[in-house]
Amino acid sequence: MLDYELEEDTMGMQSIPGSVTLSKDSQNLIGISIGGGSPLCPCIYIVQIFDNTPAAKNGSLAAGDELCAVNGKTVKGRTKVEVARMIQSIKSEVTLSYNKLQADQKQGKTLDIVLKKVKHRMVENMSSSTADALGLSRAILCNDVLIKRLDELQKTANLYKGMIEHSKRMLRAFYDLSQTHKAFGDLFSVIGAREPQPKACAAFQSFGESHRTMEKYGIHLLRTCKPMLADLGTFLTKAIPDTKLTIKKYADVKFEYLSFCLKVKEMDDEEYAYATLGEPLYRVETGNYEYRLVLRCRQLARAKFAQMRSDVMVKLELLDSKHVQDLVFHLTRLVTAMATYLRNCHVQVKKAEVFPIEVDLLRTTQDYTHAHDFEDGFDDEEEGEEVEEGEEQDSVQGNAEEGGQQNNGEEFNLIDTS
Repeated sequence: MLDYELEEDTMGMQSIPGSVTLSKDSQNLIGISIGGGSPLCPCIYIVQIFDNTPAAKNGSLAAGDELCAVNGKTVKGRTKVEVARMIQSIKSEVTLSYNKLQADQKQGKTLDIVLKKVKHRMVENMSSSTADALGLSRAILCNDVLIKRLDELQKTANLYKGMIEHSKRMLRAFYDLSQTHKAFGDLFSVIGAREPQPKACAAFQSFGESHRTMEKYGIHLLRTCKPMLADLGTFLTKAIPDTKLTIKKYADVKFEYLSFCLKVKEMDDEEYAYATLGEPLYRVETGNYEYRLVLRCRQLARAKFAQMRSDVMVKLELLDSKHVQDLVFHLTRLVTAMATYLRNCHVQVKKAEVFPIEVDLLRTTQDYTHAHDFEDGFDDEEEGEEVEEGEEQDSVQGNAEEGGQQNNGEEFNLIDTS
C-alpha cells in the first residue's frame, strides 16, 4: 500500500453522475455484483448486472459504473463487503447514486482481444485432446450446436442443388417428349390430308389431333412445375446463404464475448496475484478504469451475443419449417401434375383408338389395275419403230436393186456396142 494517493487515470473516459431507485425482489436482491473498494482501489464499481433482476429491468446501471452512495450514505473508503451489507440491510427500495462511465466499445477492442478471437476460432474445431496437447484452453461455449449447423446447412444446400438439377433434366425430357408428340401430330395430320379415302383420312386426322393435344398437356405440365424450380432456387440461393451468414456473424460475436470473458479472468488473476504478494497494481490504484472498460465491453458483447443467438435460433427454426413444408408441397405438386398429365394422355390415346386403319389400295392415287395398258402402248411404239426400220431397210434394198439393174443395162449396152 502506497503512503500517497495516485490520481485517477481515466484513460480519456468521462463519468456522468446519476441516481436510481430500485425495488428489491422476493430474495432481497437488486441484481448487481460489485468490485474494488478499500484498501486497494479508491472506488466501488459495478462488475455485473444479472438478467431478469430489478437492476437489469430498470436499465440505468451498467458494468463499469462507479457506485458513490447507498440511500444517501457515501461508500468512499469502504470495502466491497461493507457496501454489500449496506445494500442487503435495506428491505424495500434502494436508492443508488452512481457515476455513469462513458466508455467507447471500440477503445476496448485491443490487439489482445483480436488475438484471443483468433485463438477461439482455432480451438473451435479442435478436439479436447488436441487442444490440451497444444496447450490451448477450451471455453465452455466451444463446440456450439449452432455452429455445427453450418455443416447441416451445407448438406441441405447440396440436397436442393441435386433436386434442382434432376428436376431440370426431368422437365427437359418432358419438353422433348412434348415436341415429339407435336411432330407426330403434324405428321399424321399431313398423312390424313393427303389420304383420299374418308375413313383413313378421319383416322389419321384424329390420331394427329390426339398427339397435338398431348403436346399441350406437356406444356401445361412444364408451366405448372416451373414455379417449383424458382422456389427451390430461392431457398438454395437466398434462404440458406442468409442463414449461414447469420451463423457466421453469431460465431464472430460469440468469439468476441469469449475474448472479453478471458480478458476479465486474466485481469482478475493479476489482481489476486498482486494482492496475495501485498504489492500495489497501478491500474487498480488509479481507479481500475481499464478493468471497468473491459467489464463494460463484456456486458455489451454478452447482450449482443444473446440477441444474435436468439436471431439464429429463430432463423434456423423458420428455415427448418420452410424446408419441410416446401419440400412436401413441391413434391405433392409435382406428383399431382405428372399424374394429371399421364391420365390426360391416356384418355387421349383411348379416344384415338383408330387402329387398325383399313386402307383400300384399289383407290389410291396410282391406279395399278391399268398397268398393262401402259405396257401395250410401250410395245406398240417398239413395233412401230421396228416397222419403220423395216420399211427403211426395204427402201434401201429396193434402191440398191434398181441401181443394180441400171448398171446391168449399161453393161449390156456396152457389150452390144462393142
